[in-house]
Amino acid sequence: MRRPPLSVGFLVALLAAATFGMSGAFVKPLLESGWSPVAAVTVRALTGGIVLLPFALFAVRGRWRAVWRGRWRILGMATIGVAGTQVLYFAAIQRIAVSTAILVEYLAPILLVAFVWVRSRRTPKPVVLVGSVVAVAGLVLVVSPSGDQPFDAIGLALAIAAMVGCAVFYVIAARPSDGLPPVALACGGLLIGGLALAAVGATGLLPFTVRLTDVALLGTAVPWWVPVLVVGVFATAIAYASSITATEILGSRLASFTGLLEVVAATLYAWLLLGESLQPLQLLGGVLILGGIAFVRAEKADRALTEPGPLPEAGAPESRDVPSHSTTPVGPARGSESPRT
Repeated sequence: MRRPPLSVGFLVALLAAATFGMSGAFVKPLLESGWSPVAAVTVRALTGGIVLLPFALFAVRGRWRAVWRGRWRILGMATIGVAGTQVLYFAAIQRIAVSTAILVEYLAPILLVAFVWVRSRRTPKPVVLVGSVVAVAGLVLVVSPSGDQPFDAIGLALAIAAMVGCAVFYVIAARPSDGLPPVALACGGLLIGGLALAAVGATGLLPFTVRLTDVALLGTAVPWWVPVLVVGVFATAIAYASSITATEILGSRLASFTGLLEVVAATLYAWLLLGESLQPLQLLGGVLILGGIAFVRAEKADRALTEPGPLPEAGAPESRDVPSHSTTPVGPARGSESPRT
């Protein structure tokens, strides 16, 4: 079975970025009405998991052994890709600027490139290094980190930990599926992750507050469950399922670079739905991010064209970016095999 072309994976990754980016614009009204971040993320994860549950059950019918084989992958997605990363991110923004925290977290693609560089002891191709620099420059312009807050070592450490969690999300998503459907991985990760977040809230380590009142959205008052449903269905269920699917096709490195478009999408949604201003430099940053992705994708496509023989299956070890234990060197690419925030 041949792996789907990169163009298909790229389109699915665009869908993931577009839907993931909706979360901020629709969660912000909940937070402003009195919801705590952990409560909002918990409801988001559980709603998304419940929406995906019938599709996951249909996808795994008769293949429960695949679920059992993938139990550690599901658990890793739940604890790190869903719960851990989001808790660390929200803990970070309680101490440092949101723009600074998200900038640090979305350095995850660079972390993946560096990890492969160190592990394989092979310098990435110039096109990858150029793409990394261009993408980070674009990310800085889009986020425009604030410099009006004092240095907070704990907040920065939490943001760095969230960056590691974001990288691990892509690592887990790009692992060989071994028969586990992407929708099942997303569903299991969201449900277990949501329950883990609820447990964190119950311990009192982070505030857990819910306000079942109307919220302000699009210039009018709407019931609290409207943004919850939008975030749960689109920014969580569809977003996680499509992101995992795209990562299995593209690999962790290219998918993580494409994931930078989530920041661009979030900025556009905030402009359209919340009236937050969009500056020319932010538009330039979005163009630079696209340019960086194009550089990284060009290297990926070049490998596919120059390597002899048919492409391996999406989950085959040869498609991973981290070198296998064989003596044949593998070019640096994705990572080792996502909250997401």
